[in-house]
Amino acid sequence: MSALAEQPLQQPVDYRTLRIAGEQFGKAPSELNAGEIQQLQRIAANEQGIEQLVLNSEEARHVSVPDNQVSAALDQIKQRYENNEQFLEALTHNGLDEDDIRDGLKRELRVEAVMDLIASRAVRVDETEATMYYYLNQDKFKKPETRSARHILITVNDAYAENSRDAAHQRLTTIADRIGRAPHRFSEQAQKHSECPSGMHGGVLGELKAGVLYPQLDKALFEMAEGEIRGPLESDIGWHLLLCEKIDKERIMPVDEVLPRLQEELQHRQNKREQKLWLKRCAESRA
Repeated sequence: MSALAEQPLQQPVDYRTLRIAGEQFGKAPSELNAGEIQQLQRIAANEQGIEQLVLNSEEARHVSVPDNQVSAALDQIKQRYENNEQFLEALTHNGLDEDDIRDGLKRELRVEAVMDLIASRAVRVDETEATMYYYLNQDKFKKPETRSARHILITVNDAYAENSRDAAHQRLTTIADRIGRAPHRFSEQAQKHSECPSGMHGGVLGELKAGVLYPQLDKALFEMAEGEIRGPLESDIGWHLLLCEKIDKERIMPVDEVLPRLQEELQHRQNKREQKLWLKRCAESRA
C-alpha cells in the first residue's frame, strides 16, 4: 500500500466531512488517501467560509428552517441505507450521532434558504430577453446531423467454430442476401439472428450523432443514403449489417423549442450572479 493510502484523516469527522467524502469520492472519511483528504479539506474549508458569511448576514436573521424540513432531509439520507440500524451503525463508525446530522442539515438548509432569498432579488429574465438572446446566439442552438439506424451483429469468437471470423462473415452474408431480396424483413431477421441485445428490439440503435458507433460503422453510416443497407462491416466485436433508416440534417432548433429551457438557464445564471455579488459584499463588509 502506498504512503498516501496509509495516512488517516487527521481531524474530527462532522456532517460536512461525511457528506463531501461520499459525494466526491463515494467513500467514508476513514477510507480516503492523503490526496483525497487534502481535496476534501479544501472543499470543506471553502464551504465553511461561505457558510459563515451567509449565516452571519442580516438576511439570515430573517430565515428559519422548520423541524419537519430537517426531518424530511434526514429521512432522505436514511433511505440510502437498508434499515435504520445500518444508518446508526455508519454514524457510530464515524463518531457521529443523529443529532450531529440534524445540526449539519439544519445549517445547510438555512444557508440554502438565505441563498434562495438572495436569488429572488435577481432581475427576472422574461421571454423577450430570452428570445433576443436566442437570435443573437443562434450558433449555440445548432442540432448536429443525426441518423436513425438498425443493425444485425454476428460476433467473432474463435472459441466457437460457428463464430470464427470467416464463419461469422458467411453467416451474416447469408442474412444480408435474404434481406436484400426483402428489405422489410430487416427487423425480423435482427430478432432472429442478431447477437446484440438490440436484436430483441429489431436491431434498433436509435438516433445517433457522429462519433457514437465503432469508427468503421460510424464512417459507413454517415456515408449512407436513407433506406440503404450496408455490410458485412467489421468492428472490434464482429460483423455488422447496417440499415440507415432516417437522416435528420443539421439544423438550428426553432425558438419555440428552446425558449422555456433557455429562459430557465438565463434566469439561473442571473441568480448565480446576484448571489456571487452579494457574497462579495458580505466578505468586503467583514474585511
